[in-house]
Amino acid sequence: MTNSVSPGREKVQQVLDWAVGEVGVPGIVAEVKDANGTWFGSAGVADIKTGRRRQPGEYVHTGSCSKALTAAAVLQLEAEGRLSLDDTVEQWLPGLLNVNGYDGNKITIRHLLNNTSGLFPTGIAPELSYRYATRSGFTKHRFDPWTTDELLKIAVSQPPVHEPGERFTYSNGGFYLAGAIIEKATGNSYAEEVDRTVVQPLGLTHTYVRPADDTGYPNPHPRAYSGLFLKDGVDPAEITAENWQSLLEDPSLAPLDVTEFNSSWGWAAGNVISTTGDMIRVSNAFASGSLLPDAQHREMWTTVSTEGGSWMPHARYGLGLYELDKAVTGGLTLRGIGGSFWGSHIAIVGTPDGEHTIALHTNTEFKTWAILFKIIEAEFGTPAIEGL
Repeated sequence: MTNSVSPGREKVQQVLDWAVGEVGVPGIVAEVKDANGTWFGSAGVADIKTGRRRQPGEYVHTGSCSKALTAAAVLQLEAEGRLSLDDTVEQWLPGLLNVNGYDGNKITIRHLLNNTSGLFPTGIAPELSYRYATRSGFTKHRFDPWTTDELLKIAVSQPPVHEPGERFTYSNGGFYLAGAIIEKATGNSYAEEVDRTVVQPLGLTHTYVRPADDTGYPNPHPRAYSGLFLKDGVDPAEITAENWQSLLEDPSLAPLDVTEFNSSWGWAAGNVISTTGDMIRVSNAFASGSLLPDAQHREMWTTVSTEGGSWMPHARYGLGLYELDKAVTGGLTLRGIGGSFWGSHIAIVGTPDGEHTIALHTNTEFKTWAILFKIIEAEFGTPAIEGL
């Protein structure tokens, strides 16, 4: 592994430099694993104050990558005969969805995992927005812990946005419910089951579900910086899935250091700590089918359209992960996982055989899809995607 630019990776390094110089990312890394071994590149800094550079093996927050691990845990339980994706929420969590127009007899575990349940986008719930949507709110509440009961209540705190199975709507709440079902089916904690079904079988040595009272990272790790806050005076109640970006504060403001932060509200939807190296191993196993039995692997990659779902463009969604449309990859099949959280954005994408994969991470949250798609173009030679 090296920080120098290996032959054939100059274009990847150029994208990293562009992300820092033009997009305003504090620090970015890319790690590649292919037939030639492993390559590592970086640009920018891990710490704005000290100028410390980013390095291989850093622990980072993986955000919604956790969704894929949650889905894998559920699929392993199905393989063991302990539940079925076609089980309803009512079967496992009786009465939980008997509020605000939901029907637990119509929503299945599959709906939860492919984001077609009809649950509203949990990330815009007022209970979250009023705590974290502004800099002052974030500073006041950054160490607040969240219980599972609180998260389950938030998941159904607003009415459904469509009928189950009708279309795709990205919602953390569905994965809260999936986490609760995992615990109900096994008698173990969500963290224990992720460790049993994913971490241990894949031999991951730097990956774990963050404990509810944990607010930091092992070393080495980058500092995390956020500018994901609303403008002064904006009422979080005004936020919708369509207008949230227009209500954000001026991007030229200095970012807030959010490294120390209680992220327990992510839970089964987004609270795994890992490294780019470990996440490449996870993504490769999911893409290739080396972790799950064939039947469950096929279910994991039975995808739905994300059109109109306020999510990643040019992709279809499986169970906690995505496959890019071949129309924009020049016919190449590329599969991946990814996530964004305050001060962290990670994306991993590779070929279905698990033989060629790249992971990128920025120590700030999602800025633009252009970073990921430029990286994909540089690494895999896909056509340029315009209009991002």
